[in-house]
Amino acid sequence: MADTVELGAGSGKRKTARSTVIGLLVVALVAAAGFVGWRTWFAGEEVPEGTPARPELITPTPAIKPVNPQAPVPTSQGLAMALSKVSTAADLGELTGQVSDPITGKVLWEKNPGKPLIPASNAKVLTAAAALLGMAQDRRLTTTVLEGPGGQVILKGAGDPTLSAQPIGKDTFFTDAPRIADLAQQIRGAGIKVKSVAIDTSLFSGPTMDRTWDRRDIAGGDITPIKSLIIDSGREVPLDEFSPRVDEPAMQAGKALAKALGVDGPVKTARAADGARKLASVKSATLATRVNDMMRFSDNVLAETLAIELSLSRGGPGTLDGGADAVRKTLADKGFDTTGVTLRDASGLSYANKVPARVLNDMMSGIAGTRYPQLRVLLDGLPIAAGTGTLAERFNPKKTSGAGWVRAKTGTLTGVSSLTGIVQTVDGRVLSFALMSNGTSPDQARPALDAVVGKIRDCGCR
Repeated sequence: MADTVELGAGSGKRKTARSTVIGLLVVALVAAAGFVGWRTWFAGEEVPEGTPARPELITPTPAIKPVNPQAPVPTSQGLAMALSKVSTAADLGELTGQVSDPITGKVLWEKNPGKPLIPASNAKVLTAAAALLGMAQDRRLTTTVLEGPGGQVILKGAGDPTLSAQPIGKDTFFTDAPRIADLAQQIRGAGIKVKSVAIDTSLFSGPTMDRTWDRRDIAGGDITPIKSLIIDSGREVPLDEFSPRVDEPAMQAGKALAKALGVDGPVKTARAADGARKLASVKSATLATRVNDMMRFSDNVLAETLAIELSLSRGGPGTLDGGADAVRKTLADKGFDTTGVTLRDASGLSYANKVPARVLNDMMSGIAGTRYPQLRVLLDGLPIAAGTGTLAERFNPKKTSGAGWVRAKTGTLTGVSSLTGIVQTVDGRVLSFALMSNGTSPDQARPALDAVVGKIRDCGCR
């Protein structure tokens, strides 16, 4: 990537590029001539005199090379100069932010880092960290089917919205997702003559939608009522990331099981009796996998259920409020400075959330550095600029730097855009950053945020 930049820098370098291309063409022609000779040899014919010897096969040895911890660090003055224009762009509205060096922990640049702003989905960084700090990374949830009276089977929710109605052998949206089809197969294997299907959502309680949420976001594809039984995160179209969600996710799950079992009749709500016979069960992916899926796709439903799972693990209530409280309390219990943090929910969907950029950057710096090694797995779930997840369509190489060099969590609401992650500079130093923009439309703010991070990427700044 650096070579591409240099080739466009001046006429002398363009001449070098042309010479290089000519050299490559010559090599290609020689290789093609050799191939003709090899072709006759492979056909069993006599090798013509003067044919080059067949070269040894090249065996690629791919490897991941760690970044150099001795790579030079940008100076605060140099970074301030590089960001002076892009960080004051009108398209950013009100911007707060901070940039740090994870190895030393030194803050290199900041702008009102202690002022709480609406974080949108950057709140998921806090939820993800709290979940991994408060629960075992290999933790799994078990969804069960229990025997009810008179040939009834009861599908009991475990708080796992990755449970999928996709048939066996078909892709699922989430990684290693459990399936309704597996439950149906186990029930048939148990020899039960199923007459009806019921659902048990008793694990969660309280309101299923926070009062600060907009119910229009259900049809908009952002949320579904949060219950302990949900399939495919409530999506109408399981593999479509932007699919509308359903109003009755638990009933959708019950109907999917009834269909898989070939059972007619209405699906009812029931509560499984204590000690009821277990007929079938499926396990979720590990907590670490579910957290990274939540981060990569910014799935609000998965974020809220992870927070409630955390609350229950702490002995708290299985409610939306309990989930948000559990995130904040877990971080505080683990020594994080949560001054200025207000969490109304765990997904960032609420405009009532407020978080200082300092908190987000401090967490990201600690994850990328050495302070919180148990959270290093979170870096795997961060979308890659111009590559994966919610950054797949951002950091257009024709407009800004950073494609492939930035991993970050995005956040978007009307009038709110945020970006928290890591970037490797041209000198090879990995820096952490948190940027929050309030007051302008995402169409304006997101390219402007990308431009700020692109300047950090380009900045040797020594």
